Amino acid sequence: MSVPAADPSEGLLTVDELAAAVGMTVRTTRYYASLGLIPAPVRRGRIAYYDAVHRARLELVRALQEHGFTLQAIERVLAGVPLDAGVEDLQLQRAMLTSWTGRPPERLSEHELVAKAGRPLTDEHLRLLVSLGLIERTDEDWVVMPNLDVGLGLLDLDMPEAGIARADRAIRHHMEALADELTDILRDEILEPYRRQPHSPEDAARLEHTVARLRQLTLEAVVSGFQRAANAVITRSLRR
Repeated sequence: MSVPAADPSEGLLTVDELAAAVGMTVRTTRYYASLGLIPAPVRRGRIAYYDAVHRARLELVRALQEHGFTLQAIERVLAGVPLDAGVEDLQLQRAMLTSWTGRPPERLSEHELVAKAGRPLTDEHLRLLVSLGLIERTDEDWVVMPNLDVGLGLLDLDMPEAGIARADRAIRHHMEALADELTDILRDEILEPYRRQPHSPEDAARLEHTVARLRQLTLEAVVSGFQRAANAVITRSLRR
């Protein structure tokens, strides 16, 4: 039995139309629905239909996937988004989360990983890269983060693994604290004023551009700020 298309004036979509609209298969769409990543559909008799909110939520899931979020991480993100969040709120969430992420990870075989590294990788090397969160083993391949070069550079340092792990913990601790504070500033100074004012789709596009540009400038400022702080520490040390 063929499923009738929804009335276009209502903005409703069948599951086939929803999947096509966001570039997913129907099977994947149904699977994500079974995980609770999108709300229950609107029922018309025995047929399920989906509206603009379902589509916006599914587009958020797809965007997070494309930026390297694992399914478990996506479930945690969506768990923090109220089920009654509107299309605009979901679009803002997408802009916030994806604008701060860089290139997505790659999925490589072990042979491809070694070729990308440009050097042999022992079991000890792989274990260190895993501990630093730069690669992750799956049943079929390796998930490789875009900053793999950082870990490869560490392999050549005359520094014990315990020291590298200690430095990694310090970096993670301070970067997470900085990210939390900057996110609060972004929400208070940009997103909340935006929500309080009437705006057009063009305004929404400009906001997304602003957040993406802010990411680039923030990364440059972090590098520059760390260099200044390191120079200040060295200067104080020399004086002592």
